[in-house]
Amino acid sequence: MPSLPTRSACWRPCWSPDGCPTTSDAGPSWSARSSWNVGSLLVELGAMLMFVFAPVIGWVVAARTIQGIPTGPATSAFSASVVEHAPVRHKKLGTIITSIAPAGGLGLGALLTGAAVQFSSHATAIVFTALAAIMVVGAAVAAFSAETVSRRPETARTLIPRVSISRAARGEFLASIPVHMAAWMLAGLFMGLVPTIIRDLLGLHSGLLNGATAFVEPAAAAAAGLFLGRLTARRTIFVGGAGVLLGTAVIEAGVATGSLSLLWVGGIIGGVGFGASFSGAIRTIAPLVQPHQRAGLFASIYLVAYLSFGVPVIVAGLLIAPVGLQGTVLGYGVAVLAAATVGLIAQYRVNARG
Repeated sequence: MPSLPTRSACWRPCWSPDGCPTTSDAGPSWSARSSWNVGSLLVELGAMLMFVFAPVIGWVVAARTIQGIPTGPATSAFSASVVEHAPVRHKKLGTIITSIAPAGGLGLGALLTGAAVQFSSHATAIVFTALAAIMVVGAAVAAFSAETVSRRPETARTLIPRVSISRAARGEFLASIPVHMAAWMLAGLFMGLVPTIIRDLLGLHSGLLNGATAFVEPAAAAAAGLFLGRLTARRTIFVGGAGVLLGTAVIEAGVATGSLSLLWVGGIIGGVGFGASFSGAIRTIAPLVQPHQRAGLFASIYLVAYLSFGVPVIVAGLLIAPVGLQGTVLGYGVAVLAAATVGLIAQYRVNARG
């Protein structure tokens, strides 16, 4: 389920090389960047309608592909926008919100979808019609949001997204890669494989239970990212890395013993680790870049995050047939533990140097 931005503005300069920061314009400005912002939500709207009316599985695959194309670049642009629109005294809160919104959206989507599956025979229509309506509202908000970059002549290259990391942020970014990998791989395990675990390993068949269990980990992540904001960014990363390690170990124990309770406990602990490590890493690196570099930085972060979220689960799905579900999940957990360990070591070294 896509997570939706709460506010939006036009593309930052890293997405439009000819843009430059301004304080704010009096009203909406229809530059190529603001048009693209609205357009990304309209493409999402089209994908949601494809889901609603999909007659065969091919349509579902096509809709998911179309939905994913604007989601990646839009997430980074909207993240930069939230930070830029936040008052100066609340910049830290804006950064925290951008770090917890993806996890919160994933968790809420899983829970509501599970409830729709449990209590309705028209879950697909309910879920994607609701999302389509939200996309319409989001597009309207984007259209009337204040500009955060100056107006420049329209060119085709303003619509070409790219990732970029400033020299000042590269060390922190490289050290954060295994942190993001571990956190998002764990999220992928919960969102992608837990429903199959519940059905095939535990023998339980309930849409609501599937949704609630998938909800636990990202919900804990969102809460942790919000309430651990009082800690220093580096300490938050260390707490998060430890939470990912412990939570993954408990999940592994739950899979090995067939215990739903351990899955939930591990999901909560791992979710706290996910939220803390991801939020802390963003809070550590965001102040190192200039305002016009934020979108490129967020694009780089979410590129690592979404690849870690999606690719390992796809590989795991391919391994279930030859290896078995339990063996695949246990191996997946070992990979998460390894990434989290490397991430903690990298953060310790960066902290020791600085």
